[in-house]
Amino acid sequence: SAINGQEFLQRVFDSTGLKLEIIDRETEARLAVAGCSVLADPDAESVLIFDIGGGSSEIVWLERDATSPKDGLMRAWTSLPLGVVSLAEKFGGMDVTPQTYETIVDFVESSMSGFLAETRNLARTGSFHLLGTSGTVTTIAGVHLNLAKYDRRMVDGLWMSDVEVSAAIGKLRSMTYAERASNCCIGPERADLVLAGCAIFEAIRRKFPAPRTRIADRGLREGMLTQMMRKDQVWLGSHSVGGRP
Repeated sequence: SAINGQEFLQRVFDSTGLKLEIIDRETEARLAVAGCSVLADPDAESVLIFDIGGGSSEIVWLERDATSPKDGLMRAWTSLPLGVVSLAEKFGGMDVTPQTYETIVDFVESSMSGFLAETRNLARTGSFHLLGTSGTVTTIAGVHLNLAKYDRRMVDGLWMSDVEVSAAIGKLRSMTYAERASNCCIGPERADLVLAGCAIFEAIRRKFPAPRTRIADRGLREGMLTQMMRKDQVWLGSHSVGGRP
């Protein structure tokens, strides 16, 4: 979608000889599932996987299925044309008032209308949970854990209750821009983006309320690697230890 996208691709090819492949939105959603589904609770009947990106956000409704016991079955998916960067540019990200925050949440909710209609008849039982991957959810996890230094080993696979997520988001919203920039789990590069991400997460939580969320510090790259390993028949999948491949 970048104006100079083709120019960039040509520059990469001229400089490196590499021809980059631009994946479509469905492929991005499927890669997110491939990279994160190993963290889904094996006893859950369904899982909502979401990947909050910079310019788009993918949401997938995943159900356990006898034909796909490892990853589950993608019953519905959507790619919202919004992310932390585009929302921060549209609404501002440095000083986000409570009113602005709610405006962003409402905007995201309205963008989810088609996906909500598609998933209206899907059962949401007590075994349903959220599974999030992105800098937003890992930041929320790091703030929740009060990490002095971000540690992937502490974050990847972490379970957070709905109350814990609300408390961490509340803590982030109470910080000034300077406080967010100085936080080791955020930093100056994401200080103006994290609240937009929180608003996207908030919209998902309101439309798909679940008692708990699992945090994934993994995503598209792991999804691509997983697909390559499966193609070469070296993916262990369900034989992973402790929920991690």
